[in-house]
Amino acid sequence: MTTGGQKREVFALAALFVAIAAVTVIGFAHDWKPPVASEEGARVDSLIRYLLFATGAVLVIGAAALVAFLWRYGRGLPSPAPRSDPRLERWWSLVPVLGMAVIAEVGVLVKGLPVWKRVYGAPPPGALVVEVNAQQFEWWVRYPGPDGVFGRRDPHLVDATANPLGLVPEDPAGRDDVVVRNALHLPAGRPVHVRLRSRDVLHSFSIPEFRVKQDVVPGMITAITFVPSRAGSYQIACAELCGLGHYRMGARVIVHPAEEFDTWLEGQNGALQ
Repeated sequence: MTTGGQKREVFALAALFVAIAAVTVIGFAHDWKPPVASEEGARVDSLIRYLLFATGAVLVIGAAALVAFLWRYGRGLPSPAPRSDPRLERWWSLVPVLGMAVIAEVGVLVKGLPVWKRVYGAPPPGALVVEVNAQQFEWWVRYPGPDGVFGRRDPHLVDATANPLGLVPEDPAGRDDVVVRNALHLPAGRPVHVRLRSRDVLHSFSIPEFRVKQDVVPGMITAITFVPSRAGSYQIACAELCGLGHYRMGARVIVHPAEEFDTWLEGQNGALQ
């Protein structure tokens, strides 16, 4: 191979890396995600940006080193076998490993643990507690009534039209529970603790604008906490294939200003009243 041919290949490879980097930067400069509508969502976006830019920097550095080595040593000319240097080889192995460990572990933990604690830690005082029940193929939302206590449930009392959650009529705590189908009403600016239950199969509770997603597992209660930051209407999607009617597992999140939410909740009748 001629020196001129080698140089052309190096320039072509360098141009390819520059083009890929340019397309990547332009792509992520465009706001391709749904507008964030929760405080935790903004932190999740920050973590994603960190990972993209950190790994992108590693890619650029590695590509630049590859081009530099091709330019300096890839001339197609015979050369003596390189002298082995175990110490240098160890450093060349250790430094990239430590660098990736810092990016992947320390960076993610520093930025990710606070988000994890907010979403999966104990709900703060004053949080609104809501129960979201998934079933094929709809969502049922339950709010405690004015007493702030959820009533007991009995699966033997489930009736698709009269008592979809199986509330126990004899339990006074459940008489004022508010039950809503396929709509989750929330106040803006207030922490919300969502308890998730499944009646049948594995579902997944996802609100893209909030950047939250949590599996809903039969036989156990899972929970997440978040703070809606912007009033509006958003989609609830089931992010787990749950049967032939999976496409019907859609619902809405309606985020009200705090005063409007209190008015809405006060105007609802108890499920057993």
